[in-house]
Amino acid sequence: MAINLETLSPAELKALIANAQSQMQAAHANHVNEVREKIERLLKNSSLTLADVYPTRSGKGAKGPKSVVAPKYRNPANATQTWSGRGKRPLWFVQALKKRGTTAESLLIDGAPKAAPAKAVKKGAAKKVAKTAAKKAA
Repeated sequence: MAINLETLSPAELKALIANAQSQMQAAHANHVNEVREKIERLLKNSSLTLADVYPTRSGKGAKGPKSVVAPKYRNPANATQTWSGRGKRPLWFVQALKKRGTTAESLLIDGAPKAAPAKAVKKGAAKKVAKTAAKKAA
């Protein structure tokens, strides 16, 4: 059954789209139910449980409690604001780094581990940069 979309009015196209979306949702729900039934049948026939097949780590559920990470950085303007160094940088951290003379190391809390030093540049790469700089200067 081919439908010529060019002959349909905007209202008819909207109705067709809405009908197709509802059909898609119903088909998806049916597919999910079929897969669930197959999985349950397989588990029952093999005398296994879902926990046997997909064990969780250390007995916690997949969305178990997250461990708390000690703060690593502190806002000099507001000592109650801290950041562990994981995830997106907080606004206060970004704004503090924009100030002249402020580095991430200067925002470290006493006793917090310092960041690892940057990797050294390879000798070949350093020579290449020096050659390019010399050519530009000439």
